[in-house]
Amino acid sequence: MKIIRTLATLPTIAALSACSFAPAYQRPATVTPASFKEAPGWRPATPADAVAKGQWWLLFNDPVLTSLEARVAVNNQNVAAAAAAYEQARALVREARASLFPTVSLNGGATRAGSLGSGTTTIIGGNTVTTGGNGSRRYSVSIGATWEPDLWGQIRNTISQQKALAQASEADLANATLSAQGELAADYLQLRGVEHQKAILDATVAAYDRALQITTNRYNQGVVARVDVLQAQTQLDSARANTADLERQRSAFEHAIAVLVGENPSSFSLPAAPWSPTVPDVPGILPSALLERRPDVAAAERRVAAANASIGVQRAAFFPTIGLNGDLGTQASRLGSLFTAASSIWSLGLTAAETLLDFGARSARVAQARAAYNQSAANYRQTVLTAFQQVEDELAAARILDYVAQQRTSAATAANRVEALTQNQYLAGQIAYSDVITAQTTALAARQTEASAVVDRQLAAVSLIQAIGGSWSDAQPAGAQVPPGH
Repeated sequence: MKIIRTLATLPTIAALSACSFAPAYQRPATVTPASFKEAPGWRPATPADAVAKGQWWLLFNDPVLTSLEARVAVNNQNVAAAAAAYEQARALVREARASLFPTVSLNGGATRAGSLGSGTTTIIGGNTVTTGGNGSRRYSVSIGATWEPDLWGQIRNTISQQKALAQASEADLANATLSAQGELAADYLQLRGVEHQKAILDATVAAYDRALQITTNRYNQGVVARVDVLQAQTQLDSARANTADLERQRSAFEHAIAVLVGENPSSFSLPAAPWSPTVPDVPGILPSALLERRPDVAAAERRVAAANASIGVQRAAFFPTIGLNGDLGTQASRLGSLFTAASSIWSLGLTAAETLLDFGARSARVAQARAAYNQSAANYRQTVLTAFQQVEDELAAARILDYVAQQRTSAATAANRVEALTQNQYLAGQIAYSDVITAQTTALAARQTEASAVVDRQLAAVSLIQAIGGSWSDAQPAGAQVPPGH
């Protein structure tokens, strides 16, 4: 009858297990503008299928960049660390789920007991051996189970908390991948820009060398003064020094790219390639879509959900814990009789525990959980504000740098024309060589800044792509759901 009464309490316990003391969760409210201030007419567009799947670097139409980007998600060690953290978070979810089920154990033993001094004692080879006696043997096997029903939702809220943290970790992985991909693209574009700068400078060095030869010949003919030769030599040497510095910059970018793709810089090399001035048009999005695209926003929101579940975990501590335990076993003096019905024993029990007085410790833990929730909510709102700030910054940069590039091109065209005219005027004896030096310096700077303006626009496009989340897929953002079965 006791067993029947104990079993009869199980439906009641199961019904109580539906309780939960976590507050109903809602994503913290944020203000979303109708359009971006720096680009009011920026509207969604549909890029190529491959780009929509996240391969945004295809917009630059550079096969080398594409091949490098494919290696980031596989070999980058920061991404690998984030992936390991995500796997750890998934394992914690499975561990939390296991608490919903009973713990089953199996025990077995064999003992022999007897009185001291009984039996026959024999001395063999100096050793004393006791045989015989009135010893008794006992064998036992038992299987037991313990279960703590989740009456107040503590375990389920713990599972919810761990699931939310796993989703946040998944979003962290997506964010780490996007960051590494963006950094690689930026380093690669700057490396190619440095190569183009060096090509400009190499052509300038060759021109300066010809100018030095002409000036030297004119000096030998007594047409010009020695100072003209010295000025031409100074100009040439300075240009050669700047070329060497560009080689240093290219090496630094190459080393950075090696680390990003998971290779040792000592064994990695990137051959020179023609410069591609491609500046892609970044497909637009609406401000309301930004919060669904950015992995860092998704991670921050999931941490708010985890903090919300933690409140329920702490509030459940105010209520008693109920435990069920049962054992089924057998004991016998002979192995052959161990599994007979006559030797079987069983037990079934119900335990309860409640903390009567803890001087406010549980209340303090609930207060901590609520404060942690408020902190997570504030962090989420700050992440959202930062996301909008970054998009507005990059939209402004893209718009202004486009204008700057146009002006740089116009200035370079004019400076090149002035350089050619002053060279002809000098050869005709109409101006001093210092005027030629000034025109050459201005023209070189104009050509270099024209190339830099294009690279700046490329970098702004990369930054804008990162700011809006890196892809144009309609799928749910990373971190929104844990994959099925995890």
